[in-house]
Amino acid sequence: MRTGAAAGHRGYFHEAVCYGSDEDLLAVVLPFLLGGVAAGEPTVVSFGERNAALVRSALPADSGVEFLTGGAVYARPTGAIRSYRRMLADHVANGARQVRIIGELPPDALGATWDWWARYESAINHAYDEFPLWSMCAYDTRTTPSTVLMDVERTHPRFARPDGSHVPSHLYTEPVTYLAEDRPMLPDPLQATAPLIELTDPSPGAARSAVYAAHHGQLTPDDLDDLVIAVSEVVTNALRHGRPPVVLRLWSAADRVVVAVEDGGAGPKDPFAGLLPANNGSGGLGLWITHQSCNHVTTQRGPDGFTIRLTAGDPYFGS
Repeated sequence: MRTGAAAGHRGYFHEAVCYGSDEDLLAVVLPFLLGGVAAGEPTVVSFGERNAALVRSALPADSGVEFLTGGAVYARPTGAIRSYRRMLADHVANGARQVRIIGELPPDALGATWDWWARYESAINHAYDEFPLWSMCAYDTRTTPSTVLMDVERTHPRFARPDGSHVPSHLYTEPVTYLAEDRPMLPDPLQATAPLIELTDPSPGAARSAVYAAHHGQLTPDDLDDLVIAVSEVVTNALRHGRPPVVLRLWSAADRVVVAVEDGGAGPKDPFAGLLPANNGSGGLGLWITHQSCNHVTTQRGPDGFTIRLTAGDPYFGS
């Protein structure tokens, strides 16, 4: 049986907590967590170090609340979805009737890479809907950009407030609609310069060789290998599912390698492509692999076709 504000709800009960003080955050978090423990529900906190310490200090000793550590769950959107789905499946297999989770994205996610985290916040409304999950996503209004807060309203069906109320978001947009919207790609400053390498209709092998040629030690061996795989997948998808010409452009800096691949097609039809696995012959599986292999992936549709940009290394330019 579901409890609390999610009582009677089927599937994922997704809320945002937009708070302006520590007191407001605790006013929402403590009843949520303690109510979960009292109901015998798995109850989880996935906060950064500061807010985790704040909540720990406000909870009674041996509260029964689980704290995820290290922040690794939010390294990449696809990784977060995979980790949470595994956790939820395990809890349900062990008999959980409801799981409560409250989390927050790392501060860097609210900057240059927010576009794919906004897609994550939208996609999980579908990705977790098979589970009896009640989760809250916390955003500090003192530090969160207004553009991000607007997306929060559009990707969360409801808000939890310090006064104990749970209210709908009037701007909430269904994931199929939100994810299909075309958004301008925030340019990496490197793209204002001439690319180090530009190839037209390259084979996947030529694309892989280009990445190796542009690497000058700025990536770890694992990141380099992941980027090579991602570029190969993207070029393969463009050649197979897009329209010619397929153009690969590559830039290299001291802290990152950036690769943009464009073709004359319309891009993937599946709005969840990249965030959820697909194996339907449409290129969705390759995009899912790509999203797990890079530090930032962003896409753009335009009158001349579809562009996907991959960043390995530090993607936080301009943050």
